Amino acid sequence: MSVPQVTAGAGYIAKIEYQSFVDGEGVRCSVYVSGCPFQCEGCYNKAAQHFRYGEAMTDEVIEEVLDACAPEYIAGLSILGGEPFSNLKVVAPLVQAFRARYGRKKSLWIWTGYLFEYLWRANDQRTEVMKQADVIVDGMFVQSLYRPNLPYKGSLNQRVIDVQQWRNTQQLSQSIYIE
Repeated sequence: MSVPQVTAGAGYIAKIEYQSFVDGEGVRCSVYVSGCPFQCEGCYNKAAQHFRYGEAMTDEVIEEVLDACAPEYIAGLSILGGEPFSNLKVVAPLVQAFRARYGRKKSLWIWTGYLFEYLWRANDQRTEVMKQADVIVDGMFVQSLYRPNLPYKGSLNQRVIDVQQWRNTQQLSQSIYIE
């Protein structure tokens, strides 16, 4: 399979869930972006595969999402899809606004069909968005690897990655050498 090169998307979101209990740790506000180039068999959110499904993301919608994250009981923001890293018209400004308002007081989780290492090495706007995330759940959904009740993922190949811990591990491994 070739890697899809769609990054900007059409600027649409499929839906907002203001109080999600399944899209990461704690009670979260979840934004589902529209459009996914992967078209995974068995996708639970098939309607959101279309890039113009739902409503256009606007500054007002961003403010609505940020306000929904404000209550103390909301642990943070989750961004799912569709494919967030094929929708940077939506995701980049939302992530920037979320971090500007909440800093690191609230967590940011992002799901992607891409492999974490691929996006990290891309060294582009997608990588910059990843650096703002606390957790990335990576890997395409694979129907044959589906298992019910996996925490935060749908199939066994997907990984739940603590981004900041991964970055610290990478810095540590780069500073260790043998004479």
